[in-house]
Amino acid sequence: MTDLLLYEVKDGVAYLTLNRAERRNALTQEMMAGIVEGLDLAEADEAVRVVCLGAVGDKAFCAGADLGSAIPSAEGSSGGGMQNYANMLKKLANFPKPVLAKVNGPSLAGGLGLMLACDIIIAKQGVFFSAPEVNIGIFPFMVGAMLWRDVAWKKAMDLALTGRRVGTAEADAMGLISRAVPADEFEEEVAGTLATLARYSPIGMRLGKEAYLKLQGMPLNEALDDLCLALGESVQTEDAQEGLKAFQEKRQPVFKGK
Repeated sequence: MTDLLLYEVKDGVAYLTLNRAERRNALTQEMMAGIVEGLDLAEADEAVRVVCLGAVGDKAFCAGADLGSAIPSAEGSSGGGMQNYANMLKKLANFPKPVLAKVNGPSLAGGLGLMLACDIIIAKQGVFFSAPEVNIGIFPFMVGAMLWRDVAWKKAMDLALTGRRVGTAEADAMGLISRAVPADEFEEEVAGTLATLARYSPIGMRLGKEAYLKLQGMPLNEALDDLCLALGESVQTEDAQEGLKAFQEKRQPVFKGK
């Protein structure tokens, strides 16, 4: 890993923390590669049930890509940083375990895409969100892949074309985040949600995520048939049998991920 990206596993949660507060947690190529590496570690570790993506400080969750190292110059320097960003978003968006974004500060540009690639986004009330690329003559291209997935066309175009800032109330209303939480309840809300996710069946959530990821753009009849097959596979797992047995016995289930 890297000093710019912290990794820790505790109580079934892998914490991936951007650690570049002095630069508003702007992403370098090293950090993007580190996120992919951290996700690989979390995926291989059976003790990890959920991933929490957060950031040090409250000036910014992530201000986007570091323009000095992650974006090619007009002189034609390598565009590898852009591909690294795309690879990171693909890894996050298709990750088999739940990923929660703990957004304790503004999320801008590439940071917005990073946040949107996560499954659940809990934001502290008072932060804002923006895709300000138009201010420097470009467009939120790869961020757009995340925007189109999560918000309506007109809302996405409003963000992309104007670069304006959106507060937590509007972000919640348009589906940009999962929930906005008052500052004095933020840490408790995040911790409680992570603990809840860590208690659930790993294989149940993996099969569910795989099925849901296939739904995008799928016709209704095909989606229902596909989900029927996925449900049939899910109920045959040991965890599903344990969950049903625990329900009948009025006790908490003990999930083993099988």
